Amino acid sequence: MVLVLAVTFGYLFLLWLVFFRLKLVKFSIAWGLVSAFVGAHALLGFLIGLRFVTPYSTNATVIQHTIQLIPRLPEPTLVTGVLVEPNVPVKKGQPLFQFDRRPYEYKVRQLEAALAQAEQGVSVLQADLEAAVEQVAKARSALVYAQAQWERYRILVSKQAGSEEDLQRWSSQLQAAQAALKQAQADEKRARAKYGAQVGGVNAGVVQAQAELDQARYYLENATMIAPEDGFITNLQVRPGMVAGIVRLGAIASFIADADRYVLATYNQETLKYVRRGQPAELVLDLYPGGVFRGKVQDIWWASGQGQLLPSGDLPSFGPPPPDLPQGRFAVAIALEDGDRIRFPIGAQGAAAIYTSEGAWAFLRRIGIRARSWLLWLYPVPF
Repeated sequence: MVLVLAVTFGYLFLLWLVFFRLKLVKFSIAWGLVSAFVGAHALLGFLIGLRFVTPYSTNATVIQHTIQLIPRLPEPTLVTGVLVEPNVPVKKGQPLFQFDRRPYEYKVRQLEAALAQAEQGVSVLQADLEAAVEQVAKARSALVYAQAQWERYRILVSKQAGSEEDLQRWSSQLQAAQAALKQAQADEKRARAKYGAQVGGVNAGVVQAQAELDQARYYLENATMIAPEDGFITNLQVRPGMVAGIVRLGAIASFIADADRYVLATYNQETLKYVRRGQPAELVLDLYPGGVFRGKVQDIWWASGQGQLLPSGDLPSFGPPPPDLPQGRFAVAIALEDGDRIRFPIGAQGAAAIYTSEGAWAFLRRIGIRARSWLLWLYPVPF
């Protein structure tokens, strides 16, 4: 800044010395145009300093996070109550909309009964297993008895002391006892498998019934939609009697969050050369003529959509851009020191200046941004 002022005043002093003091050259219209042309280039130092030391943007917008409120319900459900007013602040967890709870209450009661039945079924499976074990023992005893009788009659027949018919009868009973034992063992295996089917030490049927009940309770809980965090709803169009759920696509309302509000301003790429996080900034909102608000650089978005190539089968072509196409800009997020939602509503627009260093350039920029703020009392300022 000092160098620019020295060059400017030195140039003016040189003009005064040459044309008026020493009168080395006669001042004329031609010399006046030449002097003005050279002087105008000397004044470019002010423009360069302001652009790079105090970047300035007239495209600044207040950004707030929005949450799309979508009913988490498995089927179309009637809206029975709207528990919130538009543009009225609400706290996290406060009820917003009430849906018809009856279908989900019925489902919960049905699955509670199913869970009780599944828990009772575990006792039945245990009793079936014990009975199957007893049947195996009984069949094994019958097999041992049939084996003994068949062996006894076989010996008697071999000594011609017994009837061949009795031997054949006990042979048939022995085969029947063997089949009965295999059947009893299969029944025991089946009963043991049913009783032993567990997940984490709990019967699988009980786990399944409990999971279905938990899901039904989840849907019952979501029959009342609550605020996900502090914020408000604007343009509220939900009315009792409308149906929401999987048939209706998209959200039924947009929730505007209070937290993490910031200003997003776009700058020409070259003016961000010296911008860093944490540097001070000032903001003028069109909503508040005469007001200047303070903030700090929160982040720089080093990305632009002009550098994105979408996947496709077409080869990209790189021709010269149209002459009327503006330069791609980068965005800078500015955190506001005053986070009052009422003072900084979503979408409020204005201008923002970043001060990469303090000094004469910052002083001039502060004068300029305050002049813009006061001019808003008269008419919208395009710069």
